[in-house]
Amino acid sequence: MTITELTPPVGEPLTLAETKAHLRIDGSAEDDLISSLIRTAREHLERETGLALLARTFRLYLNDWPQSRVIRIVRGPVQTIEGVSVYDADGMPREINVSGFVLDGRARPARLILPEHPAPGQAINGIEIDFSAGFGANGADVPDTLKRAMLLHAALLYEFRGAVAPENQPAAVPAGYDRLIGPFRRRGL
Repeated sequence: MTITELTPPVGEPLTLAETKAHLRIDGSAEDDLISSLIRTAREHLERETGLALLARTFRLYLNDWPQSRVIRIVRGPVQTIEGVSVYDADGMPREINVSGFVLDGRARPARLILPEHPAPGQAINGIEIDFSAGFGANGADVPDTLKRAMLLHAALLYEFRGAVAPENQPAAVPAGYDRLIGPFRRRGL
């Protein structure tokens, strides 16, 4: 199972203004740096939790249908299923009818049951499921706890700005960060 992002988020969960207010920075000399720190904090939080904070589309690739008929989607919260394609032996896609699907998009991981399961002809990535995931279109839809964790992380990254190169960020996470994102982390055995 592989998931790729088809469209990037339109913005960020934190605005430049609220992050600068948290950092107690006036002026615009470091706006580009702060914007990149916001993006880094979001990307790190999304990797740690498996969440998509802002709505965007993804593609899930499967080699075959699961035995249980329940397709698990680890990127969430899943809002909608956009389409499902199955590839034949010649590599030609066939859209399958998804009307009547059952989706539990808020579960972790999200669960999807489709009404039909035609066998893929391709051995690898023969099934593609396009879906949209995220809390909403803007930062107001993101849980405040996650935004608070991002603000703390952006502040720590700002503090390390001269000591750690941007390509090596995040250098660390601040105290309390793990407790804030803990309820949102993926759990597994």
